Amino acid sequence: MTAPATRVATRPNRQISVLGGMRLCVVAHSAFPTLAGEPKGHVGGVERQTSLLARWLAARGYGVSVLTWDEGQPDDLVIDGVRVTKICRRNAGLRGLRFFHPRWTGLVRAMREADADVYYHNCGEYVTGQVALWCRRNGRAFVYSVASDPDCDPRLPEMKTLRERALYRHGLRSANRVIVQTRTQKHMLRSRFGIESLVIPMPCAEPADGEWVRPAAPAPESVRVAWVGRIGTVKRLEWLLDIAEALPEYSFDVAGAPDETTPYSQALLARAAAIRNVAMHGRVNPGDMPRIYRAAACLCCTSVFEGFPNTFLEAWSHGVPVVSSFDPDHLIAERHLGAVAHDVPGLILALRSLLGSPERWKQASANVRRYYLENHTIEAAMPQFEAVFLDALKHPPRGAAAPGNPRPATEPTRLVTPQSGADTGSPE
Repeated sequence: MTAPATRVATRPNRQISVLGGMRLCVVAHSAFPTLAGEPKGHVGGVERQTSLLARWLAARGYGVSVLTWDEGQPDDLVIDGVRVTKICRRNAGLRGLRFFHPRWTGLVRAMREADADVYYHNCGEYVTGQVALWCRRNGRAFVYSVASDPDCDPRLPEMKTLRERALYRHGLRSANRVIVQTRTQKHMLRSRFGIESLVIPMPCAEPADGEWVRPAAPAPESVRVAWVGRIGTVKRLEWLLDIAEALPEYSFDVAGAPDETTPYSQALLARAAAIRNVAMHGRVNPGDMPRIYRAAACLCCTSVFEGFPNTFLEAWSHGVPVVSSFDPDHLIAERHLGAVAHDVPGLILALRSLLGSPERWKQASANVRRYYLENHTIEAAMPQFEAVFLDALKHPPRGAAAPGNPRPATEPTRLVTPQSGADTGSPE
């Protein structure tokens, strides 16, 4: 449960920390609902990660600001020690001009007001370049974190315009530290952009007291499969519905809603409503998600691509294996954390095999819980982010490396190599 937000008159980002005096600014346009614990608005992996990181660093004594859309929150708002600064309203300004004003001008004003030593952005988009330009011009350190595999692909297939791609490439090459989620992303950046990066496992909070109960092997007559995510083409909910129709003996819980109503999402919602063993829960408050995971025998992922899904970490923290079409760094297959398949028939066979064998399921459940505890708890992951920020503060920003000539990454002294290998709106 998120602590209630409070207004204060002081500027928490001016606090001087005994840990080094670092002031950090997190640029996360859509993070306010997650940071404030509100059950509305866009809630994705990027927003959960940045909110968790901001709170942890503030609790460590650093001055932390988060820049977000103006969603009606008051000025001078502090949430759990994190100062929230508004950029502008998401739809403010004239179409075609709002990219420059008030979006870009509002971002510049908010970054100047934050007056931080290190600026951090997690999500590949045009904002990456905007933040980098300001940091370079003002002599501030910039740390960028990759959120998804397509952000490491030179084609940048998820970015719609030349302007978006150009700004993102500039931001990526200008960052004086780049963080990635997987070894795959690290290799992609090195081989395709000539940029070195640091692999840090994404953190996930442990289940609260009373929420962690060692799960029992699912009874054949009461198997529940969870699917968690926004309803969009990349997530391929239609695959899950195909699976549900083929496995009427299992129950399927779908937690998620479309970010916007489209013919695609409307057709899926109508189809799901007609399948008896599918329960559509819509957008679920993060505080209520443990109930979904505790009831599930496994999590099913049908995505085309991901980064390192928060849903995997949340499921694993509850001892819930994953059956997935996407396998980050081949972890699921190599560490026996569930099963992997790349089409609907394969996923059906994988679910039947895992859920039909109590012994295999028990082993997978034990494996995922152990892997989570060793790599993705807050205590395991957050100090590595802290080390990168402090290291970036010590070293001035550097120029971009030429393609094929990787820029060396200075390894922070506290960085530990893991055992595993956003939504800012259209620019218009």
